[in-house]
Amino acid sequence: MVQETSDKDMILPAIQQNRPALSWEMKIKKKLKIVPACLGKFRPTVGQCCHQCTPNSLRKKIGPNSFLGFHNLLSVKETHTRYRGWLVRRVCCALFVSGCKVYASPVSNRLERVCQSNSVKEALSAEQKAPEGSDSRGQLSHLSPFLPLINTSISPGLLRFLSWMLLKMFSSVFGSIQVNLNHLPALHRASQEGTVLVYVYSHQSVMDCALIPLVLFCHSLRVPYTVFPLHITSSFIRSILQKVGVLVPPALTKEDAETDRLHAPVMTSLVRELLQEGQALSVGVAPESGRGGQWLASIRQVIKEGSVPDVSLVPVGISYDCVPKSNTQVGLSSVLHWLCSLLWRRPEGIVRIDLAQPFSLKEMCESGRCRVDEWLPLQDLLLPVILNNRPDSVFGRRRMPWLLPSPHDASELKEPADPERDLSTAVILHLLFSAASCSAVMSTSLVSSLLLYRHHKGVSASALCRDVAWLTEELLFRNKDVGFGGSLKEVVRSSLSLLAPHLTIAAVPSRKDPFIVPRPSLAATLHLSLHAQIVTHSFILEAVGACVVSAMLCEVVCSGVSSRLKSDSVDGEQVSGDMKCDVLLCESELTERALQLSHLLPPGFLPPCQSSQSFALDTVDSLVRCGILIIKEIPRDFPICDFLKRDNALSWTTSDDMYHSDSDCDVEEMELRSYKISHPSQCPEMLFFLCRMLAGPLRALCWTTTALDLIHTPLPEAEFMAQIQSYLCDTANTKKQHYESCSQEAAHTAVRSLIDLGVISEQRQRGAVFLGVGSLFQLSENRQKLHRFISQYLYN
Repeated sequence: MVQETSDKDMILPAIQQNRPALSWEMKIKKKLKIVPACLGKFRPTVGQCCHQCTPNSLRKKIGPNSFLGFHNLLSVKETHTRYRGWLVRRVCCALFVSGCKVYASPVSNRLERVCQSNSVKEALSAEQKAPEGSDSRGQLSHLSPFLPLINTSISPGLLRFLSWMLLKMFSSVFGSIQVNLNHLPALHRASQEGTVLVYVYSHQSVMDCALIPLVLFCHSLRVPYTVFPLHITSSFIRSILQKVGVLVPPALTKEDAETDRLHAPVMTSLVRELLQEGQALSVGVAPESGRGGQWLASIRQVIKEGSVPDVSLVPVGISYDCVPKSNTQVGLSSVLHWLCSLLWRRPEGIVRIDLAQPFSLKEMCESGRCRVDEWLPLQDLLLPVILNNRPDSVFGRRRMPWLLPSPHDASELKEPADPERDLSTAVILHLLFSAASCSAVMSTSLVSSLLLYRHHKGVSASALCRDVAWLTEELLFRNKDVGFGGSLKEVVRSSLSLLAPHLTIAAVPSRKDPFIVPRPSLAATLHLSLHAQIVTHSFILEAVGACVVSAMLCEVVCSGVSSRLKSDSVDGEQVSGDMKCDVLLCESELTERALQLSHLLPPGFLPPCQSSQSFALDTVDSLVRCGILIIKEIPRDFPICDFLKRDNALSWTTSDDMYHSDSDCDVEEMELRSYKISHPSQCPEMLFFLCRMLAGPLRALCWTTTALDLIHTPLPEAEFMAQIQSYLCDTANTKKQHYESCSQEAAHTAVRSLIDLGVISEQRQRGAVFLGVGSLFQLSENRQKLHRFISQYLYN
């Protein structure tokens, strides 16, 4: 649904640059005067609750339905304070911070309450190997690594001072921080009613942990206890952060956290105490590793126990024009170096923050609507198709056990199915999908996607500008908001300026139109690929469908339909003229292959409340809507809508048959439905553009499968991952292309998918996890079958 707004509400503050324009920027500015700025006249309504999982939360409408606009967090003026005058205009930021409401959070006897928890008592007794009535001081000695975490509090004075510092520092880093105000009234009402709020976002940078508390503080909402995902080496910085509500867990590896008897009970007990105190929480989840998911599982466990009646989950979408770089460790020297760099740094880019509508966690879990398919191992879903070439697939949803760490001692890595664990995983996946859905698409994401997937060989500025306008309207049509505004020439010029270190922009005097080419390097491609992920998320239906159509067309080509297409020297762009042959694609095979490909997608792309079969059908419908496929009409003796002339028009069925449908298309007609490729001039380019969106992760899977022939296994997990990523980088450097398949996230996702498939086996030896080739895939023939199965969807 979309709602009409005025031009003032629709357009975000225009992007401005406080520096002299370069020569190619002046040429773009002169050239693009003839290109109309067509950014749409409607702003989509984003951030609403899922209508299937939480219908009751969706019905809670707060205030009018009009668009409330945006608020630039860095634009603090005299009007934001209670005072007026020339002196106020100079110290308005300090006065604004002093006027914001702060909810104090004393620690009181939190440590004593954590120690009195039954699970912590049992863990301490098992750790000490002593009876229950042992000395309490001896038990507390085992909790010494967790004492700073338990004693974390929020000091109002220090919070105001750090908020003032963050506003000043972010003014040197970002051009503006735009906050969507649509769902803030709902958060204020929930806060007034005493509802506990939990903010969940997809982790991108260390800046995420500072932006969300700062936004809530500036709008007089309760500042949440924020889970910090990185390791802090400086005790001074750690002590300061723990006084403003930053939860810094002990520096434990994933394996140590699984084997430590105290880690999970203390974390769950701490979450219970914080929620009972009425404190808000902010948790970031990493989709590729599942880091942060255990905190959400602990929250759900507390709700199930009845310790807290309910909490409201708030997905948060954070979008950057330029994603800030962050180290894996935060120390005093790195912080001082970053502060010094602000002295000569110009503010660049925009940050867009969208707080979604809060919804009830208890409603989502008790209704059971957030999980519709049976959760099955990936081996059961795809191995029969890969090895036995079985034509039909198993209906179900891929189980992702790595999103939550093992609650056991990890002696057995293959765990039996646990419905409660699967439900917690479904909640995590739904939150990842919701956070990505409410995130706005920035201008750098649009340009990066076009340069990577449509114009990887280069494009002129005028053609790029037309494609930006087209892609913006396509995103708005798919109910996806954009995080930019102003004239089209300013949007393109600003995005090219931010991406200039990763582009080659040729502006010669003989050519009036500048030519833009992405740099063929690892760093440049990974930077563009990171920005383009949100566009891929928006077009995931079309991308999966395009890969399926490409795979089926390749089979037709191999069968001898077109001899010209058989030539290895013909690339995708030269195939456009040969796509005018009428090739019929069966709907059942299209949906079958879309179902198989959907199991290989990374987490966060599919909502768990949608069945896999429904997703496969939607992929075919999306290709029809965007004009790639058209339905082939079958000649009939009578129109399909003429129900009276059908043979079974007067057939009777029992009224209590819940599976009976009165649809005017029976099963036989559904199986006979077929599609053919559309013939518009831009159809091949659109098909190739969508296929390239999923080429990165699919190619990483293929290369990782090939790398298993060269790696001597078993190896420790860290060493195995390092060798896999090194092989991916070497392969891309040899080919001098496809660098988007070499990122650390792509390697981690590929290895995790192969583990779920049983290609790579996990073994625990000497307290560490070793990875090796599974027994079934020791045969090179089976690895070749897997490679063929994945590569059929890979656009070449």
